[in-house]
Amino acid sequence: MTDETKLIEQLKSDHQKEQAFKELLALYKERLYWHIRNIVKSHDDTDDVLQNTFIKIYKNIHNFKGDSKLFSWMYRIATNESLTFLSKKSKKLHITNEELQNSTINNLRSDVYFEGNAIQLKLQQAIATLPEKQQLVFNMKYFEDLKYKDMAEILNTSEGSLKASYHIAVKKIEAYLTQD
Repeated sequence: MTDETKLIEQLKSDHQKEQAFKELLALYKERLYWHIRNIVKSHDDTDDVLQNTFIKIYKNIHNFKGDSKLFSWMYRIATNESLTFLSKKSKKLHITNEELQNSTINNLRSDVYFEGNAIQLKLQQAIATLPEKQQLVFNMKYFEDLKYKDMAEILNTSEGSLKASYHIAVKKIEAYLTQD
């Protein structure tokens, strides 16, 4: 029995669920934080989405069938929660998702949790110009160094289309960064 299989069993057990969930948090909280942060950008928003993600994981672990890795299933939930959050936020503010992205990038300058320099800020601005799927693929590959196989499970698409999306995203980012 693998460690993951054992953890899943414990998460589904009434007697061991609480302790197993603490272990799950310890194992994945930081990775999921940075995955979400790459999508929503703001630290405070990331904390909210991360909390919602773990609530969903906790409430729905009994639905996890093991067709994918636990990690992939949780990343899919985190990705969906992040995209839903951005969509709701842009609707609430009566702006487009693109306008929200640009506003969020501009706010990074004053975000005390953003440790990047001018180059990092320019990279974030370049990423914000990409379509949503290319942003996800670029962030997952570039910042999180995920394998295409894992990304395909998380995003429910083929490795080939992910490689193509990443290649196109890189070209667009290079063009953005080299323009005057």
